[in-house]
Amino acid sequence: MEYGHTPAMPREVMEYLNPRPGGVIADLTVGGGGHAELILKAVGPAGRLIGFDKDSAALHETETRLAPYKEQLALVKTDFRHVRHTLQNLGIKKVDGVLIDLGVSSHQLDSGERGFSFRHDGPLDMRMDEAGSVTAADVVRNYNERDLTTVIRQYGEERWAARIAQFIVERRKTRPITTTFELVDVIRAAIPAGARKGGPHPARRTFQALRIEVNEELKALEEALREGISCLGKKGRIVVIAYHSLEDRIVKTTFKEYAEETSLETGERLLILTKRPLRPAADEVASNPRAESAKLRAAERV
Repeated sequence: MEYGHTPAMPREVMEYLNPRPGGVIADLTVGGGGHAELILKAVGPAGRLIGFDKDSAALHETETRLAPYKEQLALVKTDFRHVRHTLQNLGIKKVDGVLIDLGVSSHQLDSGERGFSFRHDGPLDMRMDEAGSVTAADVVRNYNERDLTTVIRQYGEERWAARIAQFIVERRKTRPITTTFELVDVIRAAIPAGARKGGPHPARRTFQALRIEVNEELKALEEALREGISCLGKKGRIVVIAYHSLEDRIVKTTFKEYAEETSLETGERLLILTKRPLRPAADEVASNPRAESAKLRAAERV
C-alpha cells in the first residue's frame, strides 16, 4: 500500500510504468491513492485504472481522493492475488501496466487500533483485511515455541527469535498478551540490553514477522506477481516496490524466472528493465523518511 498521501518513488514509478493516454493500469495496492492519482492524470479521460486493496478504510480514502476521476476508476476490495479473475469479471483481458507497492500505509501504522505499530498502544491485531479470521494475538497465543521461533526468524530475520519465542511462551502462562505494548515489553525483556543499543526499534523485526504471518504476505506476493504478469499485454510493464529483503528476493527471483524462460502455456516472457533495484533519491528520503528502505524493480512483457 501507499505510504499515506505521499507515494513512494513517484518519479521512478511513472518513468518505468510509463502510463500513456488511453492505457489501462492495474494498481494492486492502491492504498491512499497517491500513485493512482498520478497514473489517472497520465492515462487521461480515455484511460482506466483498476485499484485493488484488502483494507476497507484505504478504499474509502481512495474513493474520496479520486472522486474527480470516478468515470475512469474501478476500486475492488480483494486480495491482490486474485487480480486475473477480478479483471476478467470486469471484462478486461489484458492491461498496459501493473503496479505493486508493498509498503504498509501511514493510516495503518498511525492508527493504534489496527495493531500494526510498536510505537502506538492498541489491540494486537495486524489484519490488513479486518474481516480476516486470524489476528497477531491469535498467533502469539496459539503457536508453540518452535513455530513462533520459525515465524520470527524466517519473516523477521531476527537473530533473537528463539529467546523472544521463549519469553512469549513463558509470559502467556501467567497472562495473555493482547496489546502491542504488552508484546513490546516481552520483546525488550528477551533481547539483551547490549543488543538493544542503537539500531532500529527492538520490536520492529518481530512485528514485521507477525504481520507477514497474519496476512500471508509472501505467499500472496508470489501469486500476485504471477497473476499480474499473466495479465500484461504486449509491451505491458510491471513495477514493484519492496521494503525488505524477503519481498525483494521474491520479486527478483520471479522476474528472473520469467526473463530466462518463456512460458509454453501463455507465451509470457519478461525483459528486466532494472539490473539492480532502484532506491529513492536523497531529497525524497528527507521529505518522506518511510520511503528510505524502498527498492523498485521493473520489467516489460516481450
